[in-house]
Amino acid sequence: MKDRFEAAPTFAQMLAAAEKNVELWSSIRARAAVDDDIVRRTEQLGGRWHLLVLSADWCLDSLSIVPVLDALAARASNVDLRVLDRDANLDLMDAHLSTTGKRAIPAVIAYDEQFEERGMWSSRPQALQQFLDAEGASLPKDELVKAKRRWYAHDRGRSTAEEVVAMLEHAAAQTAHS
Repeated sequence: MKDRFEAAPTFAQMLAAAEKNVELWSSIRARAAVDDDIVRRTEQLGGRWHLLVLSADWCLDSLSIVPVLDALAARASNVDLRVLDRDANLDLMDAHLSTTGKRAIPAVIAYDEQFEERGMWSSRPQALQQFLDAEGASLPKDELVKAKRRWYAHDRGRSTAEEVVAMLEHAAAQTAHS
């Protein structure tokens, strides 16, 4: 896995190759920020953590989440991030399906220093998913997209950063006990 991770594009390289939503990706990344507490918690994990994200340039959830993860990797000295296209890496995607058994992106796979897989986070923050399952379920598609964009704009990546760092904390605790 180490070779595959290291050969994968960084966020900047992924962005340079993107065909869809390039300006929006760039704009969201320029504004992406991660709270100091999240960075502190991440650096307290110890060791080195590698985040491999399965994504696509057309995906609204990826567009809203991956720039935040890149901001985290830019600030936390013990984290690096690479991004792979979902459709070009179906073997990884099919090994990391959502809890509903679907190919949901982004899928964030966490590896430790030895490139042992230690955790996965997928799709979107839980609070957004709860909204989509409740009020969002009755919205027409165009209204649903607008509602998701408003939710992401209001949240500013806080929920994503919190959930991904919690996944890393769990992985680090499990690693310490094995």
